Amino acid sequence: MTDSPQAGLLQLCVLGDFQVARDGALLDLPPSRKTRALLAYLAVTGKAHQRERLCEIFWDIPDDPRGALRWSLSKIRQVLGQDESALVADRNSVSLRLATDYARLLPLVKGDLSLASTEELEAVALSIRGDFLADLSLERCFEYEAWRAGVASEVEIVELGILRELIERLADEPRRALPLARRLRRLLPEDIGLAEEIEALEEKVRAAAAHPTTHSAPPSTNAAAPAQSFSPSPAKGSATAQDPGRAVHFCRALDGTRLAFAKTGSGPPILRAAHWMSHLTFDWDSPIWRHWMSELSRENQLVRYDERCNGLSQRHVVDVSFDTMVSDLECVVEAAGLDRFTLLGLSQSCAVSIAYAVRHPERLSGMILYGGYVKGWRARGDAGEIATREAAATLMRESWGKSNPMFRQAFCSMFIPGATHEHFAWMDDLMKRTVSPDDAWRLQSAFSVIDVGDLLEKVRVPTLVLHAREDNVAPVESGRTMAAGIPGARFFELESQNHILLEGEPAFDEFIAHVRAFVAETAGS
Repeated sequence: MTDSPQAGLLQLCVLGDFQVARDGALLDLPPSRKTRALLAYLAVTGKAHQRERLCEIFWDIPDDPRGALRWSLSKIRQVLGQDESALVADRNSVSLRLATDYARLLPLVKGDLSLASTEELEAVALSIRGDFLADLSLERCFEYEAWRAGVASEVEIVELGILRELIERLADEPRRALPLARRLRRLLPEDIGLAEEIEALEEKVRAAAAHPTTHSAPPSTNAAAPAQSFSPSPAKGSATAQDPGRAVHFCRALDGTRLAFAKTGSGPPILRAAHWMSHLTFDWDSPIWRHWMSELSRENQLVRYDERCNGLSQRHVVDVSFDTMVSDLECVVEAAGLDRFTLLGLSQSCAVSIAYAVRHPERLSGMILYGGYVKGWRARGDAGEIATREAAATLMRESWGKSNPMFRQAFCSMFIPGATHEHFAWMDDLMKRTVSPDDAWRLQSAFSVIDVGDLLEKVRVPTLVLHAREDNVAPVESGRTMAAGIPGARFFELESQNHILLEGEPAFDEFIAHVRAFVAETAGS
């Protein structure tokens, strides 16, 4: 008997600990973690890579990086055995063409789950054994780690979406739905609504056991209707600012895109229109956003949602137009069951909020706009600003989410000049977890052509406009222009350089004081 792989189907499993199997039997892998990571990286990416780039990604400047790469490739060939021809390596580049379990999941990352069959979704869910390449972290290989974290985030979002979709479809088959709901609960342990849903499914299972002749109705495979919430209403004892809960709910946009939203706190409702770089659960841990949610939830019910292509909402969608951003807001309002509320716009979502206010003035008790602009940077027509922003956009597509200290410092300094080293580190994680490089570039392009100048005079709701005096992302003049164009709007400048106000700075405390006073004044009107 030989130790070399024999005839049969070779399978690479990356949705969990890395495994390679032939005909279902696990193969021994090289002890070198970098070699195993290289094998997984080549298989998942499925494209040719320059040898120099692979050396930069995987080797921390050894004496002979090309020699180290050749050694790892020789070990990979031993694993491949008869499939060695799948590895193509010449003097300049290396590629590997082998199927992985991630390849089966990939169409669902970029597609509409409602169009997939129940059997297909169950099979993909079964293939996810854990976090993407859970056992192959490489501490010193920063670019590899950024790639691994980005794919892991996509897998997590798809897994949540698949489980939620299956639970909805199998509502009339509690025995099939219950283990899926329990698995989703493990991923979202503090989701109060999901705990109630599990209790209801368990009761149905017990009832069915007591009446074994009862037949369950066949599962529905119809797509969810637009704006239909995938989760039950939150528990009566809703979360407070001190106990955020992190309960996540899902609804459908008009084009079927999954949107994730959450509610915290109690009191007159405030809906925060979505901005980019948000993640409903991760933001509670981030020093960049957690104080915003905590304070806004303290005396009010705060409703948040992740913009399409961001956070826990569906990634890689085709349409990221301004009109779609407005219709997504409309769908979340309906799914969250809001009748009358204060609308809070931040940055580009100020324009989205203005468009919503013009369409639905009867729903709003008031509107608060912070750090916004009437026209995006391309629509403003300043040649110098356009050139600078285009250069930044190119850097964004190449360096987003990578541990590039030059890009990180430039990007973070633009949004938060007052950032500490902790904020810089958290900005790295925000970039990796919330949005992919391509989606970040597409969204910035969409924001650049926003123009709501013709809508300002049509706003008929009480409006408060706030802006940091030295904001580098949206100049304070943008806020003044916005306030001047909206009938009766009030305008206040905040003494800060930061586009995202930081915890502890006087401008943030002033912002919260203005918000609370405005909501108290207008919520009962």
